[in-house]
Amino acid sequence: MTQSNLPDRNDTERQIVRLADVEQSEMEALREGIDSVDEEIVRLLDRRAWLARRIGEIKHQNGLAAYAPARERAVLDRVAALSEGEFPRRGLEAVFREIISASISLEARLKVAYLGPEATFTHEAALRSFGTSIELEPQATVAEVFARVERGEVEHGVVPVENSMEGAVTHTLDELMNSPLKICGEVYLPVSQNLISAEPSVQTVSLVCSHPMALAQATSWLRRELPGARLEEVDSTAEAARRAALEPGVAAVGSALAAQAHGMNVLARNIQDARANTTRFIVLGRQWAAMTGKDKTSVVFSVKDRPGVLKDALSAFAGEGINLTRIESRPSRKRAWTYVFFADFSGHPEEERVRRALRSLEEHCPYVSLIGAYPEVSPELS
Repeated sequence: MTQSNLPDRNDTERQIVRLADVEQSEMEALREGIDSVDEEIVRLLDRRAWLARRIGEIKHQNGLAAYAPARERAVLDRVAALSEGEFPRRGLEAVFREIISASISLEARLKVAYLGPEATFTHEAALRSFGTSIELEPQATVAEVFARVERGEVEHGVVPVENSMEGAVTHTLDELMNSPLKICGEVYLPVSQNLISAEPSVQTVSLVCSHPMALAQATSWLRRELPGARLEEVDSTAEAARRAALEPGVAAVGSALAAQAHGMNVLARNIQDARANTTRFIVLGRQWAAMTGKDKTSVVFSVKDRPGVLKDALSAFAGEGINLTRIESRPSRKRAWTYVFFADFSGHPEEERVRRALRSLEEHCPYVSLIGAYPEVSPELS
């Protein structure tokens, strides 16, 4: 009788059990390590909260605003620099955004208006700017966001200003032209259109509704993946989400935030045709942000009616080596066929080179107004 060289089955099973015991023991030790770290995090958060509350008291005594964009940007950049890379950078910024948001809520009761309704991209941009511990109030129009900040009913506002595919949001530019408010922050939000529904799968979807622009952005995917579904335009992505949550067989094109808000399923993600579709939003306040060293300034100006005047005006920036990141023209509304220009450039009004450039700009322009200065944000990192 031949003896088998194969290991005994019972021996193999015992080895597997021993390995499982070792792994289980290691996992328990690692979890104890996590528990210990969590205890330290909570202790440090309590300490940070005490410091933030004391800062809030000093701010209140001196009439200073609770929201300080320059300081916030400095904290987020410093935290990113301190990281050894184990924790994802986006996750780290999200965590500290919420820590800062909670800290601000300890300092003051901060209210922020945004172009609503809830679960829209502007709502998401407001959450990215201020976190979840701030009172966010949706408004029906861009004009109402401006009005509520101007009346002092809220401290700040968040509105869209431009889209990488569609260009400028003209309602926002028109309000900036006539408002005393200043831009004190910016945030870039990639437009991620999703198919959301209470249905369990795309197979049971017979109607897709959304705002006309959202449907247009996802036309190719919808025609390819849901050729039998009917498309219907509605007034907003929020209305589409409401219908999708209530009506059988209905899906909406909208944000993942809308799906979360209505307790729906995300049946398909990133269904928009253009992958590089990003919207830029601005934060409105009564004063611009302090200098950080990496800033952006926004200005509006008009020019005299003569040949070459715009070239002469823009040479004010070129002469100081200042980079213009954006320029947009709009009808002035004061006289037919006259225009004003909106420009964003790198730098802060407190910098000497920026002061010289603005003085030079005023020599060529009958009207110059600084409408904001704020920490510059990279579209890739926002």
